[in-house]
Formats: sequence, structure tokens, C-alpha cells
Amino acid sequence: MESWFTSKCGLSLLSSFQKGLQLLTNPTTTIKSSKSSSNVNVGSGKKMFNGNNGIGGGGDGEEDGFDFSAPPPFKIADIRAAIPKHCWVKDPLKSLSYVLRDLIIVFLLAFIATYFDNVVLWALYWAAQGTMFWAIFVLGHDCGHGSFSDSPKLNSFVGLCLHSFILVPYHGWRISHRTHHQNHGHVENDESWHPLTEKVYKELPDKSRKMRFSVPFPLFAYPAYLWHRSPGKTGSHFNPNSDLFHPNERKEVIVSTICWLLMAALLVVASCVFGPIQILKLYSVPYWIFVMWLDFVTYLHHHGYDRKLPWYRGKEWSYLRGGLTTVDRDYGWINNIHHDIGTHVIHHLFPQIPHYHLVEATKSAKHVLGKYYREPKRSGPLPIHLLEILTKSLKQDHYVSDTGEIVYYQTDPQLFESSNKSE
Repeated sequence: MESWFTSKCGLSLLSSFQKGLQLLTNPTTTIKSSKSSSNVNVGSGKKMFNGNNGIGGGGDGEEDGFDFSAPPPFKIADIRAAIPKHCWVKDPLKSLSYVLRDLIIVFLLAFIATYFDNVVLWALYWAAQGTMFWAIFVLGHDCGHGSFSDSPKLNSFVGLCLHSFILVPYHGWRISHRTHHQNHGHVENDESWHPLTEKVYKELPDKSRKMRFSVPFPLFAYPAYLWHRSPGKTGSHFNPNSDLFHPNERKEVIVSTICWLLMAALLVVASCVFGPIQILKLYSVPYWIFVMWLDFVTYLHHHGYDRKLPWYRGKEWSYLRGGLTTVDRDYGWINNIHHDIGTHVIHHLFPQIPHYHLVEATKSAKHVLGKYYREPKRSGPLPIHLLEILTKSLKQDHYVSDTGEIVYYQTDPQLFESSNKSE
């Protein structure tokens, strides 16, 4: 998703509305991706150290003699054994109760905003409703992982309905997200938010580099990613014939694309009936708030820890080591609203665990993970502290080396210097 900004289409689209935005200011593991498989295991490989310090120092991932990139002394089975058995149980009624809760809040917010029709209330509505759209996305995300229930039919039906409502092609996204989980932490094979190599980075025009690493542009990447995917990877989440999908998955992709089109058509009809301004206020603005939440959260789960975290290639990568590069985050009051998605390490290792068991599962596994688990910084009621982490990461995490099986993000010291000079 992140690397969509290197594409010609992405750069063209971003350039066209740049002025408008300114105005608005482990054991051997075999993993298969959608169409290819990577047989990799933990072995010895050359580590490529970053010459620049990470955020808060420790650019090579080491502190007090501890190296995050070292193969862990435990296996994924050890983590699994530490998690209570009831944490693996999926309760469809409980999952559906969260869907009902979120939908009631969504329609209640829309009713209140429309009834009072107040400028201040509309602003509050946009923030609240955009957050609820994001919560709905997370429930659909759980359906995609099969953690919603043990029934594939129920998962598909609920996920398709929820994601279509917020203009996400459920099956297309579900399949690519599966690839992300199966290849997390791999420089080339990861599907979303994987780093640019130095070669690709240096081939970017100056303007695209600045936009890519300057808020708010990275927070609007998701819709274009769905349409065009990332540079170097062909296909679209809407196209059943793209390289993302196996032939036997094409029917599902067609279904989700049709549902997406039906929702888009419904919005057009609603605009004709109620007026485009009303639909803009009720749906479009919250939709873009949801997109910002999605990009914000997913970026921070794979970037921006106090020290640089490793990315892997070749024999140094394994499912366990890749999963341990993910980062938990505390979102304060938002934790419950967006279904504890901040407990991301255990979720990435065991995506089949229901969201309502993730907090307990994480606590139970900490003693096994040891220093490989990075305790998140505690948030106030709202996760304002994460904005600083986001901006720091965007200023320092620019690219990784073209070679090496263990690499770290490096910084282009001239990126923002040239920007300041041009101003």
C-alpha cells in the first residue's frame, strides 16, 4: 500500500490534488503467497547495518546487548502453548453482537447529525463516524481471517456486507491481506507497507519522494492501492484476472467487485434523491476519515518503534521472525471501539484468534516472547502521541539496502533539507 506512491498513476493523482489538500490543511517454515511460494528457513545471513540512528538511537536494532534480529530461542509452538485454550474459541453470537453494536452507533450518529444539522455537530460527526467506519472495517477484516466464526459462509456473508458498505472489495482485499500475513517482514514478498529498496527510492522524482514521506499524503493511499496495487506488482483488487488471485478465486473476486459497484451506485442514487452535499456530509467525509485511520494504524504496526526493526530476505526470513517485527500500539479510548486491533503481534502470528481474546492472549504470551515483545507506550484518552511517532518515522524510514538478508530502514538526510531550501 505504502509503495503505491512510486507508481506513475499514484504520482499523477496526488499531484492533481496536492494544492487542494494544502488548502484544507523459528523453525523451518513454508509459506505460500497467492500465486507463489517461498520456502525459507532460519539460517545465517549477512546483516546490513544502517549507518543512521533509529528514532531514539540504536539504528542496528541492538540495545544493551540485545539484538531484535537474532533468531528467537523459542518456537511458534511455544507461543501457541502459552495461550489459553478458550482464547481460540470463536463465538459467532458474540461476533455478531459487535456488528450490531457498531451498526446501531453508525445509524444513530447519522440520525443525530441530520436532525440537529449544526456545524459543530457535523465536525464531531465526521470524526466519530469515520472512526466507526474503521471499526466496521476491522470486523470485516476478522471475517477475512476466519476469526469471526467457524462458518466460512457466515464469514463471507458478513465480511462482504460490511466491507461493501465502506467501499472495500471484500474478497479481493481478503486474498491480498492473506499474502501480507503470510510474508510479513519480508522486504520483497510482503504485500503492504513493505519498504522501498535504495535503487527504487533513488529512481523516484524529488517531488514524489517529498509527497511520499510528508503528512497527510501517505494517509490517503488506500483507495489507490486497491485499484493499482504497488509498483513492481501487477494487478488490481477489482480485477479477477490479476496476478493477485488463483483461477479458483476469480468468482469470489467478481462477487465482491459487483457488490462494490452496487454500493457505489447506491451512493449515486442517494445523491440524486437527497442531494450531493448531504451525501458528502453523511458518507464521503467519514469515508476519508476511515481511510486515514486505516493507513495510520497499519503503518504504525510495521514502522516507528524507538529503534530500527529488521526486515528480512532469503534464508534469514521465517514466519516467526517476520511476525516479531510487528508492533503493538495503545489507542486509549479507541482500543475498544476498533476491536483491539492494536494488539498486533499476536494477531499477526495467530490471525485466527478472535479480537475479543487478543488482549488476554497477548498477556499470556509475553513471558515466552521476552524482549522480542515491545511494550507499547501508554496512551491518553486519545492516541495523540502516535502522531509524533508517525511524523518521526516518515522523516527517517525511507529505504532499505538492495542487498543483505537482514536490513534496516535508512534515512535520506537530503530529503527534507532540499524541501526547506526550495521553500
